Amino acid sequence: MPVLEANGLIKRYGQTDIIKGISLSVEAGETIAFIGPSGAGKSTLLRLLDLLELPSGGTIALQGTRVGRKNSERLEFRRRMSFVHQKPLVFSSSVFDNVAQPLKWRGFKKEDLHERVGKALALVGMEHYSSRAAKTLSGGETQRIAIARSLVTDPEILFLDEPTANLDPPSTARVEELITKIIKTQNLTVVMATHDLAQGQRLAGRIGVLMNGELMQLAKSDEIFLAPACRAVAEFIGIENIFSGTVIGNLEGMVNVDVSGQVFQTLGDFAIGDKVNLFVRPEDVTVSLAAGSTSARNCLRGTISRLSLINPLVRLEIDCGFKLMAVITRASSEEMGLSLGSNVYACLKATAIHAVRA
Repeated sequence: MPVLEANGLIKRYGQTDIIKGISLSVEAGETIAFIGPSGAGKSTLLRLLDLLELPSGGTIALQGTRVGRKNSERLEFRRRMSFVHQKPLVFSSSVFDNVAQPLKWRGFKKEDLHERVGKALALVGMEHYSSRAAKTLSGGETQRIAIARSLVTDPEILFLDEPTANLDPPSTARVEELITKIIKTQNLTVVMATHDLAQGQRLAGRIGVLMNGELMQLAKSDEIFLAPACRAVAEFIGIENIFSGTVIGNLEGMVNVDVSGQVFQTLGDFAIGDKVNLFVRPEDVTVSLAAGSTSARNCLRGTISRLSLINPLVRLEIDCGFKLMAVITRASSEEMGLSLGSNVYACLKATAIHAVRA
């Protein structure tokens, strides 16, 4: 049974739907990261799932039990979860008192409180900061204290809203390392929002792509980056080779797609006449000086229109009647003597092309 489920979730401010009919389930112990551009609705979705806000429509269930709309009922469910904000609040007191505050609100005895706070501070590597004034901490230290405070109540689900958005690179690395440690060592479900694609891929088992309040795709991290569900997701994650075409043939799943007069062969279940988008990663393009030098089904003749050195790689823009980006090693480029204006063949396997309906 999923630890958390949302069904048809909607959040409306005035006449504008910020969250548009999102349904999802989260399994116990997994980590999910929601990625998307600013204003996509990531923080709002987290606040709905953590019961900080009431949805305008749809339902939420924890461990199979539907959450109602009464404040008293929602509070009982909320106490099973914790939320770390993008800009965490710290009280004008010691680090110890900041971490202890949720336990004081719950009426914990002093001896239990001290034990729990000590464990939480040790987990985030801040056990020696107990007596420090929390307001004097750096941004990275403040975030670690906020995480300790969120863990001190032993929540079932931890929500992290852009946990490193305001941190410098060294602090970001330390907080990421801490989150990885928590995921590996604590019996905890983690749901996070981030604008950093690479961070989502590093930390989460599944990634949800949110755009304009819609959940465009929710899948394993590798699948999001290798097989985006639509053009909008492909553009957001940075796939540069995106081609629109029309299916002109299909023989037992081997599809021919016409793109500006060039025919691509790929795999798919499409009918003749279907409009499709093709996604090709630059690193999957093989560049050669002669046709037939590879077994790839697709071999396009073109001219190098741009060449950029990014040690130890070379980035090529090839004019094949349309722009095709490729990345090869510097050694391969030098061996072929490539330069602006060189005539080349850009080859790619049918399996290297991901096709979706337009």
